[in-house]
Amino acid sequence: MERTTLADGYEISRLIKGGWHLAGGHGEIDRDQAVREMYDYMEAGITTFDCADIYTGVEELIGAFRRDARAAGRTDLLDRLKVHTKCVPDLGRLSGLTKADVQETIDRSLSRLGAERLDLVQFHWWDLAVPRYLEVASWLSDFRDAGKIDRLGTTNFNSTCMAELADSGFDVTSIQMQYSLIDRRPVKRMLDLCAERNIGVLCYGTVAGGFLSDRWLGVAEPEGELENRSLTKYKLIIDDIGGWSVFQSFLRLLREIADKHDTDIASVAMRAMLDDPSVSGIIVGVRHGGHLDRHARLFDVKLDDEDRARIEAAIAAHGVVDGDVYDVERDRDGRHGRIMKYNLNKE
Repeated sequence: MERTTLADGYEISRLIKGGWHLAGGHGEIDRDQAVREMYDYMEAGITTFDCADIYTGVEELIGAFRRDARAAGRTDLLDRLKVHTKCVPDLGRLSGLTKADVQETIDRSLSRLGAERLDLVQFHWWDLAVPRYLEVASWLSDFRDAGKIDRLGTTNFNSTCMAELADSGFDVTSIQMQYSLIDRRPVKRMLDLCAERNIGVLCYGTVAGGFLSDRWLGVAEPEGELENRSLTKYKLIIDDIGGWSVFQSFLRLLREIADKHDTDIASVAMRAMLDDPSVSGIIVGVRHGGHLDRHARLFDVKLDDEDRARIEAAIAAHGVVDGDVYDVERDRDGRHGRIMKYNLNKE
């Protein structure tokens, strides 16, 4: 398992287990099974887990794993565990948000996770037209100084706002953003900014909710309501880069490369992103089991210069989603924004 250092003394596995799929919006969750599977991921070297204050029940699930591991005397696992959570104030509360509100969120995450200090808190702000994100970021810095947080990051800010945050003194360790073979918005500006500011890049959407997989090769374009919100979200990205026929052509190329390396399309898509020198880690989420063996073998896949050149040529031939990182998702009247849920905090 490849590992990387995001900051001095802060090491993570480059494959990060995502938690969104465990929040209930992608099907029924067996919580006991999810806790057991955390042991499997840890033993496989996947020691970094992503969650959020708004992912229903996921912080509590990781907290349950911590309690179980302590009771079992598995402090060796807990010493290696890194949990990345988020601070996502509800859209409806942004203008009146107080420092006490944010402290309550941080304290709630500490309690749910069973932690004395949060490893990494990734700050998200729904509406950039409410210009208080620098103020709220400064409060998070205060909580870090108080020992409640180890590292600070962001999620889904665009390049202009990321520069503002860094210039304000907000010590940004990383940004989590959508970046994949079919969503190239970070290439426009964000990747250069992160390299200049020494900000780690953590990618989600690497397999586009499962679309970048053999399951969808040669399949007719889906119509009507899709299985879950993740597929709905990434189908819009496929539409934006040229549509289903363009996407199918890209899948056929990835299948040829997968055949060459005796692997599958999803592994090629993930390996290609890990080979990007700007990428610190990728976040991959599944509900239950099934993919761990494949994920563990991912680091045996070695793409060569020819593979990368063919992928880059195919990427150059399809369209790019409009705007900077997360811009289309912020348009609440647009196709992408209309499917978002903005007020998800629960006590």
